[in-house]
Amino acid sequence: MPLVHPDALHFDRPVESYWEDSADPLALDLAPLSADETCDVAIIGGGYTGLSAALELAEHNVDVRLLEAGAIGWGASGRNGGFACIGSHKLGYRAMIKTYGLEATRSFYRAMKDSVALVADNCARLGIDAWTTTGSHGEGEVTLAHLPNRLADFREDQAFYRATFGEENEVLTREQLLERGFAGPQFHGGLLGSIGFGVHPLNYVRGLARAAHTKGARLHARSRVIRWEERAGWHHLSTATGSLKARRVLMATNGYTPEDVSRQHAGRILPALSNILVTRALTDAELSAQGWTSPILAYDSRNLLHYFRLLPNKRFLFGGRGGTDSSADAAAAYRLRLAAMFHHLFPAWTKVEITHFWRGFVCLSYDLVPYVGSLDEARTVWTALAYHGNGVAMGTWCGRAVARLMMAESARKDIPAVVTRRLAKFPLPAFRPLYLKGAYLWFGLKDSR
Repeated sequence: MPLVHPDALHFDRPVESYWEDSADPLALDLAPLSADETCDVAIIGGGYTGLSAALELAEHNVDVRLLEAGAIGWGASGRNGGFACIGSHKLGYRAMIKTYGLEATRSFYRAMKDSVALVADNCARLGIDAWTTTGSHGEGEVTLAHLPNRLADFREDQAFYRATFGEENEVLTREQLLERGFAGPQFHGGLLGSIGFGVHPLNYVRGLARAAHTKGARLHARSRVIRWEERAGWHHLSTATGSLKARRVLMATNGYTPEDVSRQHAGRILPALSNILVTRALTDAELSAQGWTSPILAYDSRNLLHYFRLLPNKRFLFGGRGGTDSSADAAAAYRLRLAAMFHHLFPAWTKVEITHFWRGFVCLSYDLVPYVGSLDEARTVWTALAYHGNGVAMGTWCGRAVARLMMAESARKDIPAVVTRRLAKFPLPAFRPLYLKGAYLWFGLKDSR
């Protein structure tokens, strides 16, 4: 049973997203690899992780080349919801403490906070116009109770965050949601945190590419790796038009990792679909009618969550996890399903035109946390991946972290043990698609109670 349908791997054309229609041009001539070349570090994947690593390595004068199967940002980095926030894991904090210890969990939480700050710093330092919603009215994220009993859970979470991380979150009643511009008839309260902001994800990834290119990294778009061989201490990467020989390889393809090419990843990741729609620009009257006027990042409290935000130009983005068929035919059916949920949660906008719909893969690991580290005893094959649907910030941070680790083992002290412990194989990995179907059924049952 294949993990993904071939329809989802259309590297010759970009996804038809709102981000593609509104992004600034890359303005770089990134030709495909067209000869037999040699470098110290080869990076496979032109998203946040790969480009952040390429930038870090190039700034330290490492000879680095990057190969991307499509255009820069073709995968999840150019098509996500644009949420720069914490939350790159699906393992709960209490379970994380039991598995890794309190201090390691606190270190991981600090790294996630640092990752959000890193995105903001990159945009400022590198001059990236990523439509950031930073500022007194646009920073933070709110989780919305989709059932009345979730509000009691929020109060427990508030106390836990305060005691464990020194984090102050605010519990909001339905009335306070309306006052803050988060209103909806299906929302019964909220938990508001101060960390996070929105970005234009494709502008951001293209900005990282321009910065890495300026620093000396050589980037090759439309250069899909079709064969990977190891001979005499070198890694040989072949594309349709050229080959690259490298001492070390960083695999930074997250949910799009080809396990038939990268054998070290085989059985260790699980791609899962995330789906997004975007409306036309809403009028002030339409925003007031719904009671949603805030640009703050928002989620509901489902396990199979929905995520949404008001964009700077007053379009509304609404996304959701779900669906296990990545074929083009299935996409059309899921669009209807996602639109129906959008109208259920935001009934004042049932007549508002939906202008864009697209989907892509997030990446799950067996341990439900990201991984940063090597995959071979010789420490020549490296990876950073598995952000569980929150890779804007953590993908950027992990790309920089793995680059530093490749340059010096001493960098390990600055990386939380939560993300360096292992990238475990799934039991009976051939059945991963069935695991996902079963998990969705279980989550759907839990979300109804």
